[in-house]
Amino acid sequence: MIFGRKNKDPFAEDGGSQGWTPKAPRSPKNIGKWVIVIAAVVFALSFAGDCFYTIGEQENAVVTTFGIPRSVTTSGLHFKLPVIQKVRKVDMTIHGLPIGYNAAYDQFILDESLMITSDFNFVNVDFYLEYRVTDPAAYLYNSREPSEVLKTLALSYIRDTVGVYSVDDVITTGKNQIQSEIKEKLTERLAREDIGLQVVNVTIQDAEPPTEEVIAAFKEVENAKQGAETSLNNANKYKSEQIPAAQAEADKLLQQAQAEKEARINEATGQVARFNSMYEEFRRYPLITKQRMYYETMEELLPGMKVIIDSGSGSGTLKILDLDEAQGAPVQGQ
Repeated sequence: MIFGRKNKDPFAEDGGSQGWTPKAPRSPKNIGKWVIVIAAVVFALSFAGDCFYTIGEQENAVVTTFGIPRSVTTSGLHFKLPVIQKVRKVDMTIHGLPIGYNAAYDQFILDESLMITSDFNFVNVDFYLEYRVTDPAAYLYNSREPSEVLKTLALSYIRDTVGVYSVDDVITTGKNQIQSEIKEKLTERLAREDIGLQVVNVTIQDAEPPTEEVIAAFKEVENAKQGAETSLNNANKYKSEQIPAAQAEADKLLQQAQAEKEARINEATGQVARFNSMYEEFRRYPLITKQRMYYETMEELLPGMKVIIDSGSGSGTLKILDLDEAQGAPVQGQ
């Protein structure tokens, strides 16, 4: 549509002084100016947008200036030089890496899981490796595929470690030690390789022989071991209950024996002291002491006896007859 000025008579036949008068088109020079202005605005907006970047709470960034990397760890809005500086963000959360197992198909990956033990048995073992990025610059630029490097190293150390254990240890009792050794070896190797990764945890998800018959046999062995462990725990429980009781009884007997020992020693000491005192009296007054001992003995014996004292023999010797024994003895001639 061409816009122009309108005359008084819009229905005039001639297009001279009456009717629509076309407006003169803009010159190419003016259009070029507008294009330049619009391009400048677009460039300025894109330039301004390239000057800032943001880092999340669980992220770090690596800013490269003429190919020289620098890590930025503070979250929030940051400024960078457009065109000159490039920014790459790195997720710093813990990542998981399954080894020897395909979760999508719920089955072992035999190329990774099938291993041989020290007693020349085959076993399927799958691991779950947890790791995180510790140095973003090293993670991005010291290796092309750091996660693949980690997986390759992990497979190497897993096979090396499992190969020195028996199949029984791998499946049952040695899992914790195997996990610990693999983690230690991987940690030392990653420190030497310097690819910016750190192992957080290594876990054996599952370990079983490759055949059903062997699996059943190992289950029976495991059940037997659990039964033995239960019996051992019960025995330890009984031991823990009985030993204190026996110890208390032993302490009681020991205290009683010690008390009886002291009582007897005190009694013997008193008798010795009494004997020594009596002996001193006997040395000084033999006759009187003999008589006193005789009387004291008779005082102890006579109250419990029914006796007859016979002095009719004339010899000066008294005869003491025990009536209790006399009454129970048979009479001569009967």
